[in-house]
Amino acid sequence: MRFAPIAAVAALSLATIATPSVAAGDALGSPTATVVLTAKSADVGVGYTWGDATLTYNHKKYHFSVTGGTIAAVGYSEATGKGTVYNLHRAEDFAGTYAAAAGEATLGEGIGGKVLENKNGVRIKIEMASKGARLAAAASGITFTLKQ
Repeated sequence: MRFAPIAAVAALSLATIATPSVAAGDALGSPTATVVLTAKSADVGVGYTWGDATLTYNHKKYHFSVTGGTIAAVGYSEATGKGTVYNLHRAEDFAGTYAAAAGEATLGEGIGGKVLENKNGVRIKIEMASKGARLAAAASGITFTLKQ
């Protein structure tokens, strides 16, 4: 893979400045649901993410497809994550696009976290474990779509 050496040097250089944007749980309010997701990302300048997620809300499971994009990214990674959902009042409010303005640096295996929010005010505090060689230095978005 031609991008691996570039991504490795860049990831190591940015590892000291790329900090997770996870806020304290108290600032988010009371948890209302949980989510588990698996995703893959492939990037050459502009990146694309795809995967699946399961939301557990009021003792019921809802299945979602996950898609997203990143600007200014290079590499490939596979990630799994578990998150706590806040401010969810109806299951259908979970669907939509969530924004995050943080970078990612993965070389081999890594862990990180983010707080994501959609237009309905639903927030996800998510912890991700990833593997691969990927560097993303700009804003990203992820969309959850309810599977029928």
